[in-house]
Amino acid sequence: MTTRSPSKTSTAPKKKAHAAATRGIAVRMPRARNAKALPPPEEPPIPIGNEGLEGALAALELALEKKALEPVLLDVRKLCSFCNYQLVVSGRSDRQVDAISDGISAGLREAGFTSLGKEGAKTGQWSLLDFGDFVVHVFLHTARENYDLEGLWNDAPRVEIDVPDDARVRTVEPYA
Repeated sequence: MTTRSPSKTSTAPKKKAHAAATRGIAVRMPRARNAKALPPPEEPPIPIGNEGLEGALAALELALEKKALEPVLLDVRKLCSFCNYQLVVSGRSDRQVDAISDGISAGLREAGFTSLGKEGAKTGQWSLLDFGDFVVHVFLHTARENYDLEGLWNDAPRVEIDVPDDARVRTVEPYA
């Protein structure tokens, strides 16, 4: 019995990879000696414009007219691919959350902003208004604390906004 020495043109690794791939198993193929690794992908360009800031500030004013609580405007341009700004506000009750959401939608529609979608409307716990370059989250305050979007977007810079004293939650004040 003679043993064969492996030839340089052996197809064994290719056959093994093909058999493994047909079974859904990932196999790493050996790299040729003179092959070079691909450079890492380039970072996406950092957005330059402030698209959405005007609309987010208009939504903030409309929310404050409906007595929204604890507004926070997040600049997520460097962290997010689906919008540039996120406005997070709270309401004291289910009805107030719906009123804030409806007030923002109607006011921005009159100002010429087009809504791309609305989620969670009429539940009273949370509402998301999508305007493309900016998104508005309206939460029942206890639900907002539970989901902690500000913690999720902790790396996002906060846009400095003027928040009236009556839009602040006091520690001794009940939420609902």
